[in-house]
Amino acid sequence: MVTNTTGFLGKSVHLRNQQRQKSCILLVRAGCPGPSDETPIANLNQPRMNVLGSLLSRALAVPVMVGPRKHQGIELKSLPERDTMRQAGRIVATVLKEISELVQPGMTTADLDDHAEQRIREMGATPSFKGYHGFPGSICASINDEVVHGIPRKRKVIKAGDLLKVDTGAYYDGFHGDSCITIAVGRVNPRAKKLMDAAQTALYAGIGQALPGKTLLDIAGAIEDSIQASGYTVVEEFTGHGVGRNLHEPPAVFNFRTKELPNVTLKPGMALAIEPIVNEGSKVTRTLRDRWTVVTCDRKLSAQFEHTVLITEDGQEILTDRSRL
Repeated sequence: MVTNTTGFLGKSVHLRNQQRQKSCILLVRAGCPGPSDETPIANLNQPRMNVLGSLLSRALAVPVMVGPRKHQGIELKSLPERDTMRQAGRIVATVLKEISELVQPGMTTADLDDHAEQRIREMGATPSFKGYHGFPGSICASINDEVVHGIPRKRKVIKAGDLLKVDTGAYYDGFHGDSCITIAVGRVNPRAKKLMDAAQTALYAGIGQALPGKTLLDIAGAIEDSIQASGYTVVEEFTGHGVGRNLHEPPAVFNFRTKELPNVTLKPGMALAIEPIVNEGSKVTRTLRDRWTVVTCDRKLSAQFEHTVLITEDGQEILTDRSRL
């Protein structure tokens, strides 16, 4: 699940995005809670070391509890935590693979949501999205010109030729996995297939730069170059993010170059949700009155792919890789 750019860069980017949106005649922007809110940065219940605690620990031979290791405010997962995240990612990958195989014209997005919740719980996890800032579903289901955060509904019927985005997350033993796929339902027209392929290509271009010693801007630049080479636009209002104990945590993982992004050097143990959103036409979007569903301003198609990626000592690992199931 993408987070809003505002939560990471603050008012300046938000105002700039508002100026872009004014060019859209259709714009009726409602304030969007949930993913548009500030991302929680730290677990306030996390025990912290203090001087008195340290002295008492030495005197009583009791170990002092400290928080997780961090680099520039970004949590570095330990080896046991990485194993837990692998399991969370595997659950998400399993659910998305099943949905891609079972979806048929005539089903509703609520049908897919029911399946996702049931399977996530059967595998010992809980849905990351359900109840998150009030979101009602276990998946986001966005069709055609819907960009992100589509609410699954019983009356939203899937049709042949639809471009369906399904985004879901699983919370397993204290850690989240997060991934999104775009599904061509039945036989889609060539332009829809081309857009979908471009979005997936952009994702893997970004993942190719997710290596120790590389930077966040290396990821952003690779994604932006890939999308521009395809002749499409990248949505700038929503961004990837760190993932772990929280569904959304630092750093922001942008899909375009910006001087406002802290250009963090990637370190082993970082876990990133990389998720380019690619529009067929304008990059400008608007939020519907349900305060969740985001659509393209020109009503043209949008596609998205996402993986949770772990930076390792010798490269990277895609934790939500469906091809390994």
